[in-house]
Amino acid sequence: MSNNMNDEQDSPSEKQLVALKYDQKSAPKVTVKAYGSLAEELLEIAKENDVMIHQDKALSQFLQRLDMGQEIPKELYLIIAELIAFAFVLQGKFPDNWKNTHNKVDIKS
Repeated sequence: MSNNMNDEQDSPSEKQLVALKYDQKSAPKVTVKAYGSLAEELLEIAKENDVMIHQDKALSQFLQRLDMGQEIPKELYLIIAELIAFAFVLQGKFPDNWKNTHNKVDIKS
């Protein structure tokens, strides 16, 4: 989930939130777009449910331009892949071959 929670000194634009869904079969898709108080409410719900959140104003603004259900464009594959991979690692999820490749990651089964 990417969000842009503007400070008061920023432009008077509303707070915004974008959520992506990644099913590991196709490119991530935009599943939620919200503004203002709804964005704030959804962000709180996401936090309460341990949803990984990334705050990046520029990325959020770009993702807001996409339609609901639309896959991210190829230009964003690398940055979104890095964010997803980092989220997986934070959750203790590692590819099966990492232990053999690195021999430095202690994966407890």
